[in-house]
Amino acid sequence: MATSLYSPDFLTIFNQYRDTGGPTGAFPSPQDWRDQWVYFLMVDRFNNSAAPPNMAWDSQVSAFQGGNLAGVKDQLPYIKGLGAGAIWISPVLKNVPNQPGTYHGYGIRDFLHVDSRFTKDQNDPDGELRDLVDAAHALGMYVILDIVLNHTGDAFAYVCDAGETDCTSTNGAQADFQPFTRPVMWRDQNAVAQASWTDIANLPDMTSDPMVWPKELQNNSYFRMQGMPDPKGSDTVGDFFSLKQFLTDNAELQQFLIRSFQYVIARFDIDGFRIDTLRYLKVGFPKLFGNAIREYAMTIGKKNFFTFGEVNVGNAEDVIADFIGRNTSLTDNQDDQLVGVDAALDFPLFFCLPAVAKGLQAPSTVAQMYVHRKSDEATVLSSHGDATRFFVTFLDNHDQSERFRYVDPTNPTRFDDQVTLGLASLFCLPGIPCVYYGTEQGLSGHNSHPEAVREALWGGPGFGTTDTYYEDVTAIAEIRKQSPALRYGRFYFRPISGDGKNFGVSQYLNGTLAFSRILMDQEIVVVANTDTVNPITVNVIVDLTLHVAGDALRVLYSNKANPAAVGNVVQLAAGSVVVAETDASTGTGPLNCVQVTLQPMEVQIIGK
Repeated sequence: MATSLYSPDFLTIFNQYRDTGGPTGAFPSPQDWRDQWVYFLMVDRFNNSAAPPNMAWDSQVSAFQGGNLAGVKDQLPYIKGLGAGAIWISPVLKNVPNQPGTYHGYGIRDFLHVDSRFTKDQNDPDGELRDLVDAAHALGMYVILDIVLNHTGDAFAYVCDAGETDCTSTNGAQADFQPFTRPVMWRDQNAVAQASWTDIANLPDMTSDPMVWPKELQNNSYFRMQGMPDPKGSDTVGDFFSLKQFLTDNAELQQFLIRSFQYVIARFDIDGFRIDTLRYLKVGFPKLFGNAIREYAMTIGKKNFFTFGEVNVGNAEDVIADFIGRNTSLTDNQDDQLVGVDAALDFPLFFCLPAVAKGLQAPSTVAQMYVHRKSDEATVLSSHGDATRFFVTFLDNHDQSERFRYVDPTNPTRFDDQVTLGLASLFCLPGIPCVYYGTEQGLSGHNSHPEAVREALWGGPGFGTTDTYYEDVTAIAEIRKQSPALRYGRFYFRPISGDGKNFGVSQYLNGTLAFSRILMDQEIVVVANTDTVNPITVNVIVDLTLHVAGDALRVLYSNKANPAAVGNVVQLAAGSVVVAETDASTGTGPLNCVQVTLQPMEVQIIGK
């Protein structure tokens, strides 16, 4: 029997927090998510304390390796030791059975319950997720669950037409796009498509175990059923390969999905959602979903529930602005008062910062990205204020085909300092930093498909705490924790100069990245030499009012063992310099600067 969103058991869990705080009380939200940084892990690839991976730890396979939620719980002290304040876990709600490719969890078919393939206790999968969340809360950590609204798993097969190029002839998992609804065959409890099961609402009750739960979602009209995206149309209209797209412009469907994930918050005490494929959602659903989730969370004591979405469109900041927050320039209807999803994964930063950190793009590309963002998001307001300050920033993740760390076959450690240079920059830029699991153990997978970066951490590098990357992440995170300016401060790119007269943001490959964060009377300066061979000495502008000539600054962190000391503050008189700013304006001083000497691939975090 399919669970209903309005059954007594559901309503008990859904409502019990509203007035009483639940059996143990809902865990309160952080006052400010910028006080956290996020550790992202794939449950199937992270840890199983009772058994080795099903295949070699670094096998590049689309199959279950056997990691589980209990294994994540066992390693919470390891993650806490890094300094992380939150973990983001890949989806663990029930996927279609007998499909090994769903190890990633994004093919959800039951939006209320946990898949036993991600658990140690096969008899209580839901309880195992709650145990993990409770254990994280006991350590003062928060849990963000990856969720999907755009699609279900491969819950039905298409009836294929003769001669189709994309239609999988054996099971009809994929099919060519058609401008009309295609005939389908719903799958049984063994994921076998049944030719007579054309309408999910009419499946036999005793034998079907419908592929989509809860009961309210069992409606053919809630699914697009048009096959793969139209190659001549929008890439957001159509199935996501074998994953079947909802019609998310359907108002009834929207309410059922909202209610399902409100239940997930109540049942598992989740603290935030990462929303997969956010830009695929239609007709204001992102705004409606974000607002409804926030309001429900507030009623149970989570005053600052956090939602952020995947809007993977490269540098198209204007597209991201359509899916997050509220556009304050729109006042033509009451819906414009809804705030919507809080933030997004920072893909525009991802498409430039890693390349800059490796000397493959000029530092000015990062500066121009922020200039572009400031323009595109000038009227966008999140529930927290300025949306960009809450973007989740990253160097790599599970959807890429290579990790940030590159291992030179002839000299494996040659470029290792690029990792710490990138991490230090990431942790000091605006936003909420996110580290992909295994970065702290030096994982360096690369190939032509995402499985290359989805290694099993256990069974391979494991969970040592003396690895240089683990120690560096811990050190960088501690500086961010102890420096409010790095979490809340104003943000400025700092022009640099080699001759002490002509200043500008570096326009060259292998250049020097320099920026400041300022909060009240505190300035933290970050300077990174992305040249892999040559050292550099540069003069870096610092704030004119917070420093006086002769002030001494010190290196708070360097990824090198013997960093050079920072020069004392020097004031250069008006008219003695020419400064090219990021907004294309120029200045002539006066200004303060410090001299910084960096080894190849060295980053320094500098303050008083």
